[in-house]
Amino acid sequence: MLASAKKTDLIEKFRTHESDTGSPEVQIAILSERIGQLTEHFKTHKKDHGSRRGLLMLVSKRRRLLDYLKRNDADRYRDVIGKLGIRK
Repeated sequence: MLASAKKTDLIEKFRTHESDTGSPEVQIAILSERIGQLTEHFKTHKKDHGSRRGLLMLVSKRRRLLDYLKRNDADRYRDVIGKLGIRK
């Protein structure tokens, strides 16, 4: 889980308007942070297969959100992948 301060920082960085907490950009940023944390977790806990399943679900959800954003607004898509450093 993300610390609330870190989550708040991500929301402020990626929001599209003042009261935005659920836009695709914000969701992708939060998912990317959680994916990064789980990736670090697996460097020391190689046999944690339950969490690995959760990681795969997070990656799939992020991919679906990125596909949605690419379909509907390519400029926002390029902006998000540029800020997060996601390849593709």
